[in-house]
Amino acid sequence: PRETLADLGIAYWKLDAEAFNYPVKSIPWDPSDAVDPDLVKIRDERGYSYADIITVHPDHLPEFDDKIKAFFTEHIHDAEEIRYILGGSGYFDVRDKQDKWIRIHIKAGDLMTLPEGIYHRFTCDSDEYIHAMRLFKGVPVWTPINRPCEDHESRTSFVEKYLTTTTTTATSSQDL
Repeated sequence: PRETLADLGIAYWKLDAEAFNYPVKSIPWDPSDAVDPDLVKIRDERGYSYADIITVHPDHLPEFDDKIKAFFTEHIHDAEEIRYILGGSGYFDVRDKQDKWIRIHIKAGDLMTLPEGIYHRFTCDSDEYIHAMRLFKGVPVWTPINRPCEDHESRTSFVEKYLTTTTTTATSSQDL
């Protein structure tokens, strides 16, 4: 459930992605161009200053199979990961407090943040299509740091902030 995800530092919003038009690909995309008032509010409250838009699909992403394999390798980032799903769907898997996978089915309109240092991976669902906006605070960071990386500063910070507090019972596979 959402409480389990919130306990791991994951934030979630549901927006109306179909009400607004976005390009198939735009690197970069200026978040100040947002006309969706809900996205504008989140952007301003959280300080997102850079964005891009990508479409993960064999017709739109060069080296699709290799990229999907890389996305599905368990990793962390040294910055918060923000994804707003504009179309299609896929799965983010994150590790819970017992180091078990939680599967999050993300769909059009879902905006989700993963905190810096959380182990995660991503894959498309059977349609092999997801259209997403990636938002950033400051300079964009795309570099994955593959597991194991327990000594990385971002991982140790995540563990200290989210995993050494009161634990919540969770199952290994849950959908939002």
